[in-house]
Amino acid sequence: MHRLITASIFLISLLALQLQAALPLALDGQQLPSLAPMLKETTPAVVNIATTGARTVQNPLAQDPFFRRFFDVPQQTQRRTQSLGSGVIVDAEKGLILTNQHVIKHARQITVTLTDGRETSAQLIGADQKADLAVIKIDASNLTAVQWFDSESLEVGDFVVAIGNPFGLGQTVTSGIVSAMGRSGLGIEEYEDFIQTDASINPGNSGGALVNLRGELVGINTAIIGPAGGNVGIGFAIPANMAKQMMNQLVAYGEVRRGSLGIAVQTLSPDLADALGAKSRRGVVVSRVLRGSPAEAAGIVPGDVVLSLDKRAVREAKSLINLIGLKLVGNTVQLEIDRGGDQLTVDVEIQ
Repeated sequence: MHRLITASIFLISLLALQLQAALPLALDGQQLPSLAPMLKETTPAVVNIATTGARTVQNPLAQDPFFRRFFDVPQQTQRRTQSLGSGVIVDAEKGLILTNQHVIKHARQITVTLTDGRETSAQLIGADQKADLAVIKIDASNLTAVQWFDSESLEVGDFVVAIGNPFGLGQTVTSGIVSAMGRSGLGIEEYEDFIQTDASINPGNSGGALVNLRGELVGINTAIIGPAGGNVGIGFAIPANMAKQMMNQLVAYGEVRRGSLGIAVQTLSPDLADALGAKSRRGVVVSRVLRGSPAEAAGIVPGDVVLSLDKRAVREAKSLINLIGLKLVGNTVQLEIDRGGDQLTVDVEIQ
């Protein structure tokens, strides 16, 4: 018993020493947890973005035959636009900044404000409306870039911090956890694979950074769900891996070049499952395979039931189309297939 008590005291003392080493010192000498040291290193990489521009809209008076006949009413008119948002410096040497496409949409002038107060104009490098991501570039020295994190290793429950410019107030930091991974089918963007978080995200946070407790970039804050456009603890971010892949294409081509497998699909129903002899009751049926397509080369045939793509379960046609659309040309994906009750694994290169 004495040895057990001694060992327990030793373990408690060791844990206390480790905790003490991990926590910063307050002015009064007490140990207090704080994110301040990490934020001092990370926040210079998050910028405020302001845009001005114009978009063409239909003149409502031009729809009235009376005004069209007796007055010289233009069919279209220019409406001035303004927006505020956030961005993340991902390459300090080249001045590359990631943000959301909707932040710079219709922009004729993009102004970036750094944390040290400097303001500079930015050039649009490329944008992808379907996934709501854009890359802009500034010409400035002494920039700080955020470090990338492998978002595939992110887990529900991990602590995260959102940094951005909500409501144009200036740089603001909020914290929370990862609430869910792989959110799609929300109807927010055409292609969705969001990280969900309860860290407060509000209008103006768009394009800002979602980082872990080491200050590494895990996602680009993009959207919220709220009855009045405000935060209710459900925010969404584009995963860092997805953002990095698309950024590389935007820098290289000015656009994201997506491929396909060359299949037409429909959601599996109980009747279809019985007719095809499939064991699974959830999945996506291949209804057609295009001649000369990657799917045909991989041996996929009509009637195959796709159960998963890269080990991510697919339960409806839209989900599979979304996952394929998020992959880039040249990527190889692994499909798990039910063919007449037998399960197969097929590798297909996206072209």
